[in-house]
Amino acid sequence: MAPRPREKQNLPSLPTGPLEENEDVITEKIPDNCYDPDDRPLQIVWRNVVIFIVLHLVGLYGIYCCFLTAKWTTVFYGVLLYHLGAFGITGGAHRLWAHRSYKAKWPLKLILVICQTLAHQNSAIEWSRDHRVHHKFQETDADPHNAKRGFFFSHMGWLLCKKHQEVKNKGKGIDMSDLYAEPLLRLQHKYYMILMPLICFILPTVIPMMLWDETFLNAYSVNILRYICSLHATWLVNSAAHMWGSKPYDKYIMAVENRFVSMFAIGEGWHNYHHTFPWDYKAAEFGRINLSLFIINCFAKIGWAYDLKTVSKEMIQKRDLIRNRVKRTGDGTHPIWGWGDKDQSQADYDESVILYKS
Repeated sequence: MAPRPREKQNLPSLPTGPLEENEDVITEKIPDNCYDPDDRPLQIVWRNVVIFIVLHLVGLYGIYCCFLTAKWTTVFYGVLLYHLGAFGITGGAHRLWAHRSYKAKWPLKLILVICQTLAHQNSAIEWSRDHRVHHKFQETDADPHNAKRGFFFSHMGWLLCKKHQEVKNKGKGIDMSDLYAEPLLRLQHKYYMILMPLICFILPTVIPMMLWDETFLNAYSVNILRYICSLHATWLVNSAAHMWGSKPYDKYIMAVENRFVSMFAIGEGWHNYHHTFPWDYKAAEFGRINLSLFIINCFAKIGWAYDLKTVSKEMIQKRDLIRNRVKRTGDGTHPIWGWGDKDQSQADYDESVILYKS
């Protein structure tokens, strides 16, 4: 018989919800172990284990193809698809839909849906739901990739076992009505198992074979390598960017600033800032390595991206680098998942800056 998870601790009564700059939490009153993951046995999903092993083996062969057998056109094509898929996650599923940090006209939404499908990390609706749960309940058992369970679990192990019941319970309480109201996202979600194989695997393999006479083995293996690299880029945000780096904005959370992750994940590694201001479309302060920000700004120039929500310098200074704003509350809940969360403070709305207003 599997051991029973230990009972939930009775946590001290502490303020909840967004904290203002002159409010504080006596952190000494919070037990050090109040957010430790429970000791439930992980239930391995062996189908996923086998799939990821096979994909990584094909990806390793793809590295061989890149250097010895594939045409350079195919290699550059793979790099291009990597960046397109990455932007589908960073600019689409993450900043546009999960956090509602900016708005987009339908041509940009169409591009982002295609690119997000190319990345194949579930539909935009599913991805955004899991990410909103992550922000609301980070580093608790309700966090899908709880970093307190270690690097491997938060990196990819969470996809190799069944979800914790708390993840399912909290996920049901996340408001997703804004995304279900978008016809394009509903269409992608409904037909995802048709669109995903076509956009992520079939077309990227067929196009090099048709246009520059690449072999099937080279085209397929390089595309799988591209796919595996894009997965690890996203996974590094969940793992490394919650473990190794600085915490200039909020020292009470695990999310950190990690330059390497930002290079690999086109701007998503400035995570201490992002978890402090999840509704900021930059996901970092200006001046950081942030390819996603550059692309969004380019679309803003032509009017396809608008209402870009960001933090003013005065807001950062006023909140003393935000240390008092997002300290942990009694149950480990983060105040908000992004713009429009029911728990978002009026101060966020009043003191934020919106660029390229509609």
